[in-house]
Amino acid sequence: MANNRALAAACENQQLLANVDLASTARDMEAVRIGLGEKQLNWYGIHYSTLLGKTYAQLFPGRLRTLFADSVLDDGQSPVARLAAEISTAEQSFNRFADWCRTDSQCVLSGQDVAGLFDRLVADADRRPIPTKDPRRSLTGEDIRSAMQDFLNIKFPQWPETAKAIKQAVDGDGTAFTVVQDKTLNRVQALTRACLDTAPAATGYAELAQLARMAKQLSPHLGGAVQGWSHLAGCQGWPVRTKQPVTAPLRDLPPALIVQSTHQSSAAYQWGFGLSARLPGSVVLSREGEDYSMILFSDCVREAMDTYLTERRLPAPGALCAN
Repeated sequence: MANNRALAAACENQQLLANVDLASTARDMEAVRIGLGEKQLNWYGIHYSTLLGKTYAQLFPGRLRTLFADSVLDDGQSPVARLAAEISTAEQSFNRFADWCRTDSQCVLSGQDVAGLFDRLVADADRRPIPTKDPRRSLTGEDIRSAMQDFLNIKFPQWPETAKAIKQAVDGDGTAFTVVQDKTLNRVQALTRACLDTAPAATGYAELAQLARMAKQLSPHLGGAVQGWSHLAGCQGWPVRTKQPVTAPLRDLPPALIVQSTHQSSAAYQWGFGLSARLPGSVVLSREGEDYSMILFSDCVREAMDTYLTERRLPAPGALCAN
């Protein structure tokens, strides 16, 4: 807790620290709309910004022409249920990676027990941290586990690179695991926002210890080392209180297009349907695969998005993109 308080105290703008929550950011987006002179906005949201789009719609009814939500989060669950879903989803993604890697020639670990190799690597690193090319930094097993969720977010090219990172770490160089996969995400900014928006699943060591046991049961390989856990631990003792969620009803909202991967490491498949149930008239377009930000990888998703944004026409309920 002392470290978390020190991190918050190091923020140069303490007023900003307390005003980067969903509602405050949605009001900033309304200022952008007014500045642009637009009557309505077309909203593309991915992950966190899918909830931002929902919050904007709650605060400013009628200001959205379209709402396209990619790899959505679901704020309708309890904090523990949401954490458990994220932990289970990341573990499932790791298992799919290990199965692929064991049998695919594109994986440098092909033919090996990849899950067992990873477990031994993590255990060894916990006993003796693995050096990197930065002489000031070495990696523990927890560091490696914590990196995996982002490494699994996109199948190609990331999965082959993940296998190489594991092999290099086994050979004594953990440098690859220090490379941030998502260049758009600042970890401190994400933590600051999470501490304001997310009701904690635990508020002390005893509760954290219980959830740690749950995490290990749900996630024997990754140990529950996901972003939600980092935020839960990082928000303990945070000096700014969690904001109350926006409870305004959703009205005058366009039917949303929600696109969700069936096996994504950071966004549980079921979350798309949870959010859809609260957005009247919305449709979930499932995309078979592991990828985050599916407009980058799927012609089917791009075609559905283009049709929706130009004609405001949604795919049929239950539609599936296979590419």
